[in-house]
Amino acid sequence: MDTVRSADGTEIAYERSGDGPPLIYVGGALNDRFSGVPLATELGPRMTVFRYDRRGRGASGDTKPYAVEREFDDLHALVEAAGGEAAVYGMSSGGVLAMRAAASGLKFSKIAAYEPPIQPDSAATRRVVREYNARLTELLAASRAGDAVELFMAHVRTPAELIGQMRHSPMWPALEAIGPSLAYDSAVMGDASGGPAPNEWVGAISVPTLVLRGGLSPAWMGDAATGLADALPRGRFRLIPDQTHDVSAEALAPVLADFFLAG
Repeated sequence: MDTVRSADGTEIAYERSGDGPPLIYVGGALNDRFSGVPLATELGPRMTVFRYDRRGRGASGDTKPYAVEREFDDLHALVEAAGGEAAVYGMSSGGVLAMRAAASGLKFSKIAAYEPPIQPDSAATRRVVREYNARLTELLAASRAGDAVELFMAHVRTPAELIGQMRHSPMWPALEAIGPSLAYDSAVMGDASGGPAPNEWVGAISVPTLVLRGGLSPAWMGDAATGLADALPRGRFRLIPDQTHDVSAEALAPVLADFFLAG
């Protein structure tokens, strides 16, 4: 494990593996640097993959107060560690983080995002999001990180039976440790802070950007992905058949390699 120091002094932990052009893996909610191991293994012969703990997770620091812009600085520090230029792949809300960082002026060579969870704008959606964030804030303020993780899983429509099984599984303590950073994903999405909607930043992304969706994912994710790809100045869309939001590295890696390594 190595570390870089972000602009505010926070140490960000990362690991690198593989050989070839650099690619930074940006995890989504409840992801840490280990979440990217399967993808890094698949891409290793063709790309050098940087997997990092977003601030507040794993071995990385967490300077307060949180601001999304500080996560942009973290990515800038990683790009510098990669030699000053890198591509970036973001999973779920990690894809939104990567794109917002690019819109703010951070230079990536290319961006790929798998199912960025941008929901349709409606009164009903806004109400659900407000209620979720209010409850999340209450639970985290009461140091109930496990309940916050359960709330998030229910919010993203994980079956109750599966949540119960996970809560009694060996992986639960690791998820609970990451739980406080769920507030950061809400901020990235603009849900908690009333932050910028996609139409306020999509047009500022000038690099080639691939938006991906799994063929077995809900229809609204497909609509979100195609709409986002159409709105991006250099956007394109790709469907990966037979995949859900929990996309397999074996299915994803060839698609990413084709995109990132194309001339």
